[in-house]
Parts: sequence; C-alpha cells; structure tokens
Amino acid sequence: MRQIVLDTETTGLNARTGDRIIEIGGVELINRRLTGNNLHFYINPERDSDPGALAVHGLTTEFLSDKPKFAEIVDELRDYLRGAELVIHNAAFDLAFLEAEFALLGLPPFSEHYASVIDTLVQAKSMFPGKRNSLDALCDRFGISNAHRTLHGALLDSELLAEVYLAMTRGQESLVIDMLGDAPAQADVAAPRAGAVLESVVLPVLAAQAEELAAHQAVLDDIEKATKGTSVWRREPAGDDGDAAVAQAA
Repeated sequence: MRQIVLDTETTGLNARTGDRIIEIGGVELINRRLTGNNLHFYINPERDSDPGALAVHGLTTEFLSDKPKFAEIVDELRDYLRGAELVIHNAAFDLAFLEAEFALLGLPPFSEHYASVIDTLVQAKSMFPGKRNSLDALCDRFGISNAHRTLHGALLDSELLAEVYLAMTRGQESLVIDMLGDAPAQADVAAPRAGAVLESVVLPVLAAQAEELAAHQAVLDDIEKATKGTSVWRREPAGDDGDAAVAQAA
C-alpha cells in the first residue's frame, strides 16, 4: 500500500477568501515503511500572508518572491500523489486549499488524483476523546521528539505526522513487520501473504517461573475455597483436552 503523509502551509485560514498555499510537504510510506521519497515545495502565492499565519510559519513575502508559482509545480505534485492514500491532520483544511488551487488553474478537481484520505485528527479524537489532539499534543503523547519544531513547516510537519500515524495505528501487523527486520520497502514488490509472513517469524516462548506457578496455585486454592468445589483448571491436565473440560464445565 502506498500512502503519502501530506501537509500544507498557507497565507491564512480561508481558501474561499483568497488565501493561497505557500508550502507543500509530502512523505511517502509503502507498506508502512518510510521510503525517503519525499516531496517539498515553497510556492509564491502572489500575495502577503496574514500576520497571524506569518507568526505560525515564518515564511515572508520576500522569501517566497522568487519561488515557483503553483502552476509551475502542479504537474509534479499530481504525479507524486496519483493513486496514493493521503494521510492528513485536519484533512478538510488542506484539501480545501488544494481544490481551490486546482480550480484557479481550471484543472479537474484535486480529488481525482488520489485514492482515499485518512484524517489523523478524526482518528485521534476517536482514540482520545476530550483531550488535545494537535500534532504537538500527539507527539508528546506518543513520545515523538518535536523539539526542533519552533515554527510550522510543511515537510517537517509531514515527517512528524508520519511517525504519529504509525504510532497511532501500530498493531499486530506492524509487530510482525518489525520482527522481520528493517529492509527498505519497494513499490514494485508485492506485499507477502499474512500466512507466509507469520510462518517466517519465530515467536519466543517464555516458561513460567517457580514463584509464578506457586502464585497460580494459590489463586486456584482461593477459587476452590470460595466455590467449595474443584476448579475446572484442576479437573483435566493441561493439553489437548483442556478445551473440552472447560466446555463440559460450562
């Protein structure tokens, strides 16, 4: 699966009133692996940034004056994003600006150039209801260092969001991938079947210690004392018939 973690910086908060994109950053993931195939543009918006926005990103009109206009980077942007699943924090904001930029150029909608969108802000609100779910807050929550983030930057924020997204969605699949090693992902190599992956993983078996076994027996003694009977775990020896014993007891 190819995913692009995407972020933009803008001259202000409202694309409908003429605010423009001034920076785009993209980080590529293939099968949940960072590939290093990143994309980054500074863009001349042909207007000043609002003071509040300037305080956030620090990209002055003078700095952006010799940068390419959106029309000059749109083809490379489309090629980079084509067919990918986008991962965006507060996706509605970035997508509104991208749609506005495409409309200004008389191009087909931006939505035609990617497969789907994951909004990590929506995910975070579901996972952590009632808590702060900004990118900085999520970095703190997942132990991801953002000490170098003094100002917002599209590529830096995309890199941080990629780490946050992987941490938010880490499950059994990523555990298996981690155990297989850190070989770089390749776009032209099909992902292995889940069964084949699991067969190649040797899982460690940890035997119970003597004190743990004694504690287990003490718990069973307490259960039997409370129920005045033999617990199901002592009716049959551990092994193939264990499930049948539990089923009969039920």
